[in-house]
Amino acid sequence: MTAINIAQQRLNNQRIIGTNFTTPAEVVAHLGAAQAQDYPMSKWAIGVRLPNATDESIEQALNEGSIVRTHILRPTWHLVAAQDIRWILALTAPHVQQLVSYMYRQLELNGAVLNRTDAIIAKALEGNKHLTRAELMTELEKEGINTSDLRSSHLMFHVELNGLVCSGAMRGKQITYALMDERVPFTKPLARDEALAELAKRYFMSHGPATLPDFVWWSGLKVSDARAGLEMIKSNLVSEKIGEQTYWLPNHFHPEPQDTVHLLPAFDEFIVSYKDRTASLSADYHQAAITGNGIFKPIVVVNGKVEGVWKRTIQKDKVDVEASHFINPFDKATLTAAINQYAQFLGKEI
Repeated sequence: MTAINIAQQRLNNQRIIGTNFTTPAEVVAHLGAAQAQDYPMSKWAIGVRLPNATDESIEQALNEGSIVRTHILRPTWHLVAAQDIRWILALTAPHVQQLVSYMYRQLELNGAVLNRTDAIIAKALEGNKHLTRAELMTELEKEGINTSDLRSSHLMFHVELNGLVCSGAMRGKQITYALMDERVPFTKPLARDEALAELAKRYFMSHGPATLPDFVWWSGLKVSDARAGLEMIKSNLVSEKIGEQTYWLPNHFHPEPQDTVHLLPAFDEFIVSYKDRTASLSADYHQAAITGNGIFKPIVVVNGKVEGVWKRTIQKDKVDVEASHFINPFDKATLTAAINQYAQFLGKEI
């Protein structure tokens, strides 16, 4: 297995190629969770993996709650299927809370303040109310809780991680929050070992070929926990050692795709979910695709390799896409097909 084989197998296992999903929730459940701090781009991350998807259909799934957007795995936004959110939070949130505890202390958000915040927000949202962060902060200020500076984001961070709230329905272009217990049906809890095994299975089946360090990065788990999860599901995988790294992947191989071009969104799982990204992204182009402060740009992927970046300008009835190649010019026909796919997703002309 070579770097190009790794990249091409990831295209298939992530279902960028060969997808047979029928709903947004199926896509997200397959991936386990999908990074989503750029909300419009996170919808395209589902759309590129879902035949005939539209921006409107993905937003409908979010508004209905079959998928939710919250902080999970790592200290950032992710999309997660509703049926998975409780067991993934139970597994990963304690570690994420530890990671941000320093900021809680710096912002003087002690246990008493956080407990009061929980109670006030729960009361404000009770009865299937969906409120914006600004509206929730107003409720907290009324009760004498300071929400200035970074306190507001960390107060919301806390109530998401402890499973009190998750994303509500969009109000125009405004993001809202809702009580999870009113938004997401209760599901059977998993024992910790079951959850470790299930998260490892989701990751390696959907993201393989991947290494243990890749899984540690993606999941936010401690190395010991990630290794335990992998050990429990090895019988479902095959492995291959390249240099010092052992790659794990599903025990089925796909034919190598020919002449494929994809416009992948910013922060797409195809790039962001690996600690070592060199199979798809040459070190020579790393800074062109990922900024120094960790912003992952929308990328043009040719046969599994990142060969350029793209940007779009959205107008009322059309979208203009500008793709910039690193070295080799893109094949015009396949690039146009990829642009058309994105335009159709938005319901616009090019």
